[in-house]
Amino acid sequence: MSHILVTGANGFVGRALSRTLVENGHAVTGLVRHAGACASGVQEWVDDSKDFEGLRRAWPHTLQPDCVVHLAARVHMLHDVAADPDASFRATNVEGALRIAEAAHLNGARRMVFVSSIKAVAEIDVGRPLREDDSPLPQDAYGRSKLEAERALIRYGNETGLDVVIVRPPLVYGPEVRANFLRLLDAVWKGVPLPIAAVRAKRSIVYVDNLADALMRCATDPRATRQCFHVADSVDWTVAELARMLARHLQKPVRLLPVPVSLMRTAGRLTHRSSQIDRLIGSLQVDTGRIATVLGWQPPYSTDDGLAETARWYRSIH
Repeated sequence: MSHILVTGANGFVGRALSRTLVENGHAVTGLVRHAGACASGVQEWVDDSKDFEGLRRAWPHTLQPDCVVHLAARVHMLHDVAADPDASFRATNVEGALRIAEAAHLNGARRMVFVSSIKAVAEIDVGRPLREDDSPLPQDAYGRSKLEAERALIRYGNETGLDVVIVRPPLVYGPEVRANFLRLLDAVWKGVPLPIAAVRAKRSIVYVDNLADALMRCATDPRATRQCFHVADSVDWTVAELARMLARHLQKPVRLLPVPVSLMRTAGRLTHRSSQIDRLIGSLQVDTGRIATVLGWQPPYSTDDGLAETARWYRSIH
């Protein structure tokens, strides 16, 4: 079994990945900024330095992982208050990722799995599911930083021999989810009318335990060498379909209004929220054929399984 270092191991995806790794017999060290909240069986390493500055000097001499899975990042924010968002995202997501790669490589790691984002490629698809070799056109500072990090890490890997594997998930959901998916849960739970019945565009999403399973394969399977993979659930859904499934699992009625898409676009322009509306009504599907072909990977859980677990968690806190 492998020894895997997980950065951000006490975060939403990090805890799910750590549990999956431990359950499958792997040794896990979690690199975190604050102690606590890691999954059972994880050896914590606390380093609160800014953007991993000084990580090489702080690296424990006994820590020699086979692979590092880099999850820690400055995440996408709807209303970023940074004076220079691109610089802030670059400092953490590009320069910080390179410091992780350098320190891990110097201490014996042979592979780095970098968890990027589909936002490194696009916000909406091109009339078909997005493939790994599509020309990237990120639309915000977060997406640009993820794409820049991918390219910087690949260059570093080519120069040093570190095997860099890129994984690009779309929206991740599951118990303890935050941001937009939590807002959808709140709306369904409270019976808020949602103007999405007429939206036919489909979105790829990924259940956190499906992503964790794929990341474990990318960290341990020799066939993943120097690959880039898109990872998602096996079926894509409209937002209205997701709301209906959530309502069923929450045991709540769902109120969906058939507002014309053209009217939603107009409302977006009038309220200066066009980008948010475009993401809501636009299709964002990803092609997962490469990971299926190269690694033989299929999601172990259906979207309905994932939504049921998410709803069970949500009910438990309300």
